[in-house]
Amino acid sequence: MLAAKLLAEGLGLGALLVLICALGIRGGAVGMVHLYDGKVQARAVSLGLVTREGIRRRAARFRGLCLPMYIIWVLVSVYAVNGARGFLPGFWQMLVILSVMNLVDRLLIDEFWVGHTKAWIIPGTEDLRPYITVRDKRRKWIMGTLGMAAFSAVLAGIMALILR
Repeated sequence: MLAAKLLAEGLGLGALLVLICALGIRGGAVGMVHLYDGKVQARAVSLGLVTREGIRRRAARFRGLCLPMYIIWVLVSVYAVNGARGFLPGFWQMLVILSVMNLVDRLLIDEFWVGHTKAWIIPGTEDLRPYITVRDKRRKWIMGTLGMAAFSAVLAGIMALILR
């Protein structure tokens, strides 16, 4: 029963990420250019589609929205909804939720949506495709997996201290 809840909570967080991405590209993929490689960003700037400052602001806004969203979602899910107490129960539940969200990001967003649809194409940068290279994918898988574990451990440690 708990496994199904964690899967649903991870899919819910993944759906929120998809929604944020959809809102980000609603006026065109350049709205999320901060997620692209530096060469694509430079080309978008040189084409006059965006400024360096615009990219910086969008990146800050994205991080400022996503990081708190992840924290609130996993803390509410794990501690308020699922009733976890202590480090280990909190850690593994958050890790499962964030890992499911990471799978949504890697497979649905990166692989399918960015890699196989036209929604993320920035006009004038088509020659720089694929936007997510094999090297980028490898880095994202490693950092996403290790990052979710580290993020879960830090949050679980903080919550274990708070909920003593």
